[in-house]
Amino acid sequence: MRQKRPTLFFSFPTTAAAMAAESICRGNEVPGRLVPVPREITAGCGLAWMSDPEHKDLILSFFKAQKLEYEGCYLLEFLR
Repeated sequence: MRQKRPTLFFSFPTTAAAMAAESICRGNEVPGRLVPVPREITAGCGLAWMSDPEHKDLILSFFKAQKLEYEGCYLLEFLR
């Protein structure tokens, strides 16, 4: 049975920003995947990068280094 676990989400202001982040993250093996934004988060484009909380610093550093635009960073209890 699936259980709620702490999960990290990065929301994006536009679909283009989300798609660019997905492409660059996949190409550089950044942990996570693009998912629909959970209803607990309000986001402009409806897409978010989901990952485990322990990867937060790595992802933040990577987004900054690659100049990837994101709207917010959220930690939620999420079914996985």
